[in-house]
Amino acid sequence: MESTQVVKALAALAQSTRLGVYRLLVAAGPEGMAAGQIAEKLNASAATMSFHFKTLSHAGLIESRQDGRFVYYSANFEVMNGMVAYLTENCCGGDPAACKVPDKIC
Repeated sequence: MESTQVVKALAALAQSTRLGVYRLLVAAGPEGMAAGQIAEKLNASAATMSFHFKTLSHAGLIESRQDGRFVYYSANFEVMNGMVAYLTENCCGGDPAACKVPDKIC
C-alpha cells in the first residue's frame, strides 16, 4: 500500500462519526449494513450519513451495493489489512512476532 493511500484513509477516519461508521461496518463483517440502519445506530440524518459514506468510499475504506431500494455498505477488509500492514511493517525491527502483531487482522 502506498503512503498516500494510507494518509487518505487515516484522514477519512479522523472524524468521530466516520470512525463510528467504520467500526460498525468492521463489526458487521462482509455482509455490511443498510445505510438507514447505520444512521439509526449513530443517531444521524441521512444527509449527514451520505457525506460520511462518500468520504469513506473515496478513501477506499468502504464499498456499497444496491439491493432493491436499499444501499448496503461494508468495510473493505483488504484495504484495512493493507493499512495495518503498512503501519506495522517495521514494528520491532521488522519482527512482528516480537511485538505480538498478527499477520492479518481479519
